[in-house]
This record gives sequence, C-alpha cells and structure tokens, in this order.
Amino acid sequence: MNYELFSRQELLLGSEAMERIASARVIIFGTGGVGGWCAESLVRSGISHLTIVDSDCISATNVNRQIMATSQTIGEVKVEVLRRRLLEINPEADITALQKTYSSETKDDFHIEDYDYVVDAIDSLKDKIQLIIHATSIDGVTLFSSMGAALRTNPFAVKSAEFWKVRNDTLAAIMRKRMRQRQMMPAKKFLCVYSDELPQPNRGITSETCDYKAQINGTACHVTAMFGFALAGLVINDIVAGYRS
Repeated sequence: MNYELFSRQELLLGSEAMERIASARVIIFGTGGVGGWCAESLVRSGISHLTIVDSDCISATNVNRQIMATSQTIGEVKVEVLRRRLLEINPEADITALQKTYSSETKDDFHIEDYDYVVDAIDSLKDKIQLIIHATSIDGVTLFSSMGAALRTNPFAVKSAEFWKVRNDTLAAIMRKRMRQRQMMPAKKFLCVYSDELPQPNRGITSETCDYKAQINGTACHVTAMFGFALAGLVINDIVAGYRS
C-alpha cells in the first residue's frame, strides 16, 4: 500500500484503521450516477480490493452525472473505463470489472460471501430486491443500499436510515410493498442512503429509452454524487467503527 497517497486520511484515522480499510473487500452493483462516485470515493479512501459490476456502455445521456462518462468515453464499457480511472488513482489497487447484470439467474456468479461489504446501486426494482434478500442472508456481509436519487435537486436533503424507516422515497415504498406481498423479507436490517426531499416532476422531454426502467427520470450530478459519497462514507465509517470497538 502506498501510504503517501493516503497520508492525509491516515492523519485523521490512524495507521491501523488504514490497514483495515486496505484489507476490506467491497463489491458495488451498479456504476452509474451513484455507484461510480461511490467507487471513486472508496479508492481515494484506501479501499484496495474492489469489484465493480455493471452491464452497460457509456451513452451521451450519462455525461451529466457519471464520473467515467465524458465526450471521449461514449460507447465504451462503463466498468472498464471506471477501472482505468481507479487504477490511475491507486495503481496498486486490486480492481475487478465485471460487465454483467445481477439477477436471480446470475446471483451465484458473484460469490457475495467472499466480500465484507456489498453496495447496492442497482436501478432495476426486481434485481435490487433480489440483491437485498441475497446479501442480507449471508453472515459477515454488510449491505448498504441506495434508494432513489432521481427527481431531486437538494443535496442537503441526502440522509441515511434503516430501510424500513426511509421516508419520501417512492422506490423504497414500492420495494417494501412488494416484499410484503411476496413474503420476501430481508434477513437483517440494513442502512440506506436516500433523500427526504419530495420528488419533483420531470419538466423536459427526452427520447431516451431503457429496457429495465418503466420511466426515465431527470437527475442532477450534485445529488447522485452525494448519494455515492454517502454510501462510501457508510463503508469507511463502518470499517473504522469496527476497528475502534
């Protein structure tokens, strides 16, 4: 581990905490407007073992909010571009990029039991629920999940709460309803990042289409990035808290 890269954080947290951060294994599902910023923050914080999962390629509509999306990377595989960027930050990091989709059919391919932390930044409702049920069923794995970042403009409304206590979030409400209907309940509690700002309406028109979303919603970079940074903060603070306890 190149300690010079992380010397300012070591001043804050101490060398033993930095060792624990460097040894933690994290997997992020979804590297879009939330997951990409989470990955960036984790690697800049000293996480050295990171797997990033996303099946998409970069499109022009990603440029307003996704850290790896620029006019020069349109058309490239998201996780490959993000991996290159993360290795530019820390060339010694172990970054695995998987261009895959998490689903009930593929869930065993990811060996979640091998990780300390699972970060859920998935858009698909069905796959998101499946990941939550799966991850919370495994002892020793800590899950942090992103709720809906779209249709918000206030970065100061971003918070964290236990899943069943999230408010003003349509995604969380729909997920809870579907879990109850299907009697698919998380095996343990988990923290979410969400915004308690009431969702705003779409005001523009888009021709963008997406196979796995019922509707394309407007998003702002300063909100999605806050979600990603908050998720990274939950991971880092949990590692440090475990060390100090």
